[in-house]
Amino acid sequence: MKQIFLVIFKNIFYGTLMGAAIFFAGCKMPANDEGTTAQTTLTVTLGEGVDGNPVSGSYTYNEGDSLSYTYELLAGYWDLQVTLDGTPVSAGGILTMTGNHSLNAGAKGLDELLAQVTFWAYQLQAISREGAVDALANSHYDMLVLEPTRTDWSSDDKFFKTGEMVTRLKNTTGSDGEHRKLIIAYLDIGEAEDWRWYWTWSTEWEEGDPRPADWPGYILTHDPDGWEGNYPVAYWHPKWKDIVIYGKNQDSKPYGNYNSVIDEVIKDGFDGIYLDWVEAFENEAVIRQAKKEGKNPAVEMITFIQEMRDYAAQRMPNFIIIQQNASALCAGHPELFSTIDAIAQEEVWYDGEATDDWNDPDGYDDRVPKSWTDEYIYYLKKYSAKGLPVFNCEYALKYAADAYSKSYKQGYIPYCSRRSLARLTTTPPPGY
Repeated sequence: MKQIFLVIFKNIFYGTLMGAAIFFAGCKMPANDEGTTAQTTLTVTLGEGVDGNPVSGSYTYNEGDSLSYTYELLAGYWDLQVTLDGTPVSAGGILTMTGNHSLNAGAKGLDELLAQVTFWAYQLQAISREGAVDALANSHYDMLVLEPTRTDWSSDDKFFKTGEMVTRLKNTTGSDGEHRKLIIAYLDIGEAEDWRWYWTWSTEWEEGDPRPADWPGYILTHDPDGWEGNYPVAYWHPKWKDIVIYGKNQDSKPYGNYNSVIDEVIKDGFDGIYLDWVEAFENEAVIRQAKKEGKNPAVEMITFIQEMRDYAAQRMPNFIIIQQNASALCAGHPELFSTIDAIAQEEVWYDGEATDDWNDPDGYDDRVPKSWTDEYIYYLKKYSAKGLPVFNCEYALKYAADAYSKSYKQGYIPYCSRRSLARLTTTPPPGY
């Protein structure tokens, strides 16, 4: 217990509690029947995710003392709640000790925010376009999955202020008008992209030609879906992991002081990561390379994701990891369910051709073969059974209503848009 002694000069009192930054306002102390000043106790309890003063403990003050308190959220938490004697109060203020009091401050982990997502949206293109961030801020989606943008060094997007965008969006509310939006960064972990900050090699590789001599050996082949500038990698390679996770040997001059992809996501304030190309473990070129090196590609992918979780957790508690696609990765590998926080599956029912053009009529409403749909549903049930949220993204315009209906019947949290993902959808979910 810390004892505060006040020196009294002409009824003006000053006090200092070292290490807790408590400041007393001038006041006259009441006396009891014996002429001594009555004492009071303040009990402070801080939960996880909260920083501020006074810290947890029990403090004795003279009755009538006034003290200041202030608390704030730590990264990885939300919904700061401060109560005085069980009644909610502001996160900072002045407390006058008129008796014994209890002051409590607590917060919730991001997993609780993820569990409350009813509507989500997904945008990868044109975030720097005028009005795009305004549209995201004004939306009522509970979760936004977004391209980090400033890591694209192929244009002036490298000067985009992603951190400012994330801060703004985290200060806007979702569908209930109360809880803040969850902001998740899109990452392609199974492919190298030739417009990213880490790309230091030439950019021309015609399909069928030998791999350029200056390219690292872990870049294996061309994207099988037709996305130009995307190349599947041997993701277990230490140099690729260094780019994505560890950032020990990266040179990001002249446009920034970058370390790793995950470091940049955390620096910009994102709540977590949305992992694309987890399906690299099923790619033929990746399988061949894994066999050559004596690797199991499924095990290596799960290990890769676990390393991301371990690294991020040391820097930001409750960091969220969402797996996109590759639902079959769980087959024979139940450890995956504790490695991720949710899964998102594209095109369970509707797909579109690879295109950056929002208005391309080939970018939506292609029915997926029933055998694919059946396989997705089969594996996604395993994630649901483990209590993981299942999101899905259907590339549907004319068939959006059908896609939403089928998704809800399976218990998914759906989003229908066009393949380019260049803006918020024109076919939002029912009830949005």
